[in-house]
Amino acid sequence: MAAYGQSNAKIAERLVLSPLTVRSHIQRAMTKLAARDRAQLIVIAYQSGLVKPHTDLSP
Repeated sequence: MAAYGQSNAKIAERLVLSPLTVRSHIQRAMTKLAARDRAQLIVIAYQSGLVKPHTDLSP
């Protein structure tokens, strides 16, 4: 969800978690993958094939 531009608050709302929990999970993923920031984490997700671009560009 982060790779599709969702904020921590939106992810938390959708998954029924607290924003702090979402932030913690994203931070742990960044640490494990040695990503310096959220943008690099997203690039890694796309490059690894974990996330595929979707073609629906409607809001």
